[in-house]
Amino acid sequence: MIYKTLITVIALSMTVISTGVSAAAEGNAKAGKAKSGVCAGCHGADGNSANPTWPKLAGQHASYIAKQLADFKGKKRSDPLMSSQATGLSEQDIADLSAYFAKQTGSQGAADEKLASAGAKLYRGGNKKKGIAACIACHGPTGAGNPAAKFPGLSGQHAPYVEKAMKDFRSGARSNDMNSMMRNIAEKMSDKEIKAVASYISGLH
Repeated sequence: MIYKTLITVIALSMTVISTGVSAAAEGNAKAGKAKSGVCAGCHGADGNSANPTWPKLAGQHASYIAKQLADFKGKKRSDPLMSSQATGLSEQDIADLSAYFAKQTGSQGAADEKLASAGAKLYRGGNKKKGIAACIACHGPTGAGNPAAKFPGLSGQHAPYVEKAMKDFRSGARSNDMNSMMRNIAEKMSDKEIKAVASYISGLH
């Protein structure tokens, strides 16, 4: 049942997206680079953050980055650092920064060998007994994500950041996921399961 529901939600999401509910500004990567200096302090000049608790932005879909920045600006997502940084961004600033980081090359991560098998099982097959849908359904076999649906690319992302994001969805501290999709999945996952799938994602490429 959980898998049929997930497919239905994805189909509805794509329908809404295709109707063009709102027109986004077209981003200019060159302009985004000129505006990215303040971002570099945490995320790195090329979007590959050195601190594993801060996400890599390099190679991430522009549509996803733009949504997150808009959500921080609109207070749909909260973070002590990002909320204040996003407040002064215009729609064009958001589009330009998103375009710039999307064009960068993300660095590869590595999975913990002790967690890789359990993480792979969850990512690719979920857990039917607990009603946990497989990550592969939205994020793809290689973690490439889906830019049209604003499902982020996960390949090579820092494991500590993914783990924190999952726990934030589980606790409700983060609630800007479409139709509560991530919250509904994360709330069924144990700390051990979250850690395993986060590690697997880090090594996925």
